[in-house]
Amino acid sequence: MWGIVPAAGIGSRIQPLAFSKELLPVGSRNDGQTERPRAVSEYIVERMLIAGVDKICFVIAPGKSDILEYYGAKVGGADLCYVVQPDAAGLCDALFRALPLIAPDESVVIGLPDTIWFPAAGLLTLPPDEFSFLLSPVARPELFDAVVTDEQGRVREIQVKVHDAASHWVWGAFRLSGAVLKQLFEIWSIRGRKDPYIGTLVNAYIQAGGRASASHAGQAYVDVGTLHGYREAIRLLSEGAAETAERERREERL
Repeated sequence: MWGIVPAAGIGSRIQPLAFSKELLPVGSRNDGQTERPRAVSEYIVERMLIAGVDKICFVIAPGKSDILEYYGAKVGGADLCYVVQPDAAGLCDALFRALPLIAPDESVVIGLPDTIWFPAAGLLTLPPDEFSFLLSPVARPELFDAVVTDEQGRVREIQVKVHDAASHWVWGAFRLSGAVLKQLFEIWSIRGRKDPYIGTLVNAYIQAGGRASASHAGQAYVDVGTLHGYREAIRLLSEGAAETAERERREERL
């Protein structure tokens, strides 16, 4: 199974940094007996590994060699590769840079490297044979891609940064086949390759007869691409660590 991590953005909302925004330290991880800072992009990589991804493609900009140096050729049980998006042409363009690597019958998981969402195993709720989105509730859906679904969990529309959005559920990651990814590319090409956001392209896909489903399994979602989001991520991770410590103390008493 493939994972695609679009990491070519310039990170203008949180600059200046001396490194790629995907390497921004957020929280920590244990390296043996040593606790080390954790790059924000490690969270989506971890979630992909939990879902069974064994090949990950990072899409990077020409000046982002620090991401390649940080991750190298392998992480966990997944082999890594890198493709370049020459210009900042939007998320759709970035994702389709990986298309030549993916066979039509392969499963693909896509997630953003500057977001953190829970539960960590959320991708396991997405059906392997469907185009499906993992959704999480947020307080301000107008800042994100709000996903409107019907009673059966089918995606009706994705509202991209719409004021008074009809849903407070936003997508944090999605799963599809290589064949559907190619269909999206073909629709994008017919539309003049002008869609910068995946939401508007998915709307066109649905209008053309395509189908997508959604899992409302997300519990929390934070965009770390802004200073406010960075603070929210630290708060969320701190609360999670406190809850884990308390649970471990209760288990020890038992």
